[in-house]
Amino acid sequence: MSAPDSAKPVALVIDDEVQSLRRLKITLEPNGYKVCEADNGQHGIVEAASRRPDIVLLDLGLPDMDGVELLKRLREWSRVPVVVLSVRDREEDKVAALDHGADDFVTKPFGTSELLARMRAALRHAQPAAEEAVFKSGDLEVDFVSRVVKLGGREVKLTATEYALLRLFVMHAGKVLTHKQILREVWGPNSTEQTHYLRVYMAHLREKLEKNASAPRLFTTEPGIGYRFVAPE
Repeated sequence: MSAPDSAKPVALVIDDEVQSLRRLKITLEPNGYKVCEADNGQHGIVEAASRRPDIVLLDLGLPDMDGVELLKRLREWSRVPVVVLSVRDREEDKVAALDHGADDFVTKPFGTSELLARMRAALRHAQPAAEEAVFKSGDLEVDFVSRVVKLGGREVKLTATEYALLRLFVMHAGKVLTHKQILREVWGPNSTEQTHYLRVYMAHLREKLEKNASAPRLFTTEPGIGYRFVAPE
């Protein structure tokens, strides 16, 4: 028996391509989502305000405004998870969207399984793990009260900076964080160009927390953009 509409998460799709809207509806509804649609940016903002969706799927190429501009306006009053779907595949487009509040970026064309997985991750991010006193995922355990990190039951000693970096990733599990976002949050607003700091500390985290630091599975690299913490099941 399928869940009643009132129990289904609402996905707002903002896209002006009729075929894309149709495909997404056909994909999402059998997978438990209630879909509402908007075919331009202004309509999308109105729908987001009135429908209060659980997640937004946003195309960047809208007829009345750029998708990044819509993101800026949306983030003035809403923290709803946003997954950008776009034919644009340049690094600067992805970075701009992520820096202005997108939770993820999926390049068209995409597979159904990939999209659904990215949506699940974005929805999980909407409930930050750090709100709980202890984060547990796979072999990793982070106690935010005592600031103790364990891997496979054994305590792992982290420096203050390494812990701050790990905490940021855990709070945004599944989300791509750009280099600039990470540097601003961990090292401060005057350090957003110091990417060498980040490379060094990412190497430290991987050495301490990955089973194989040379083939990381927890802290994955998004080339030219940033990093993503993939919380193990």
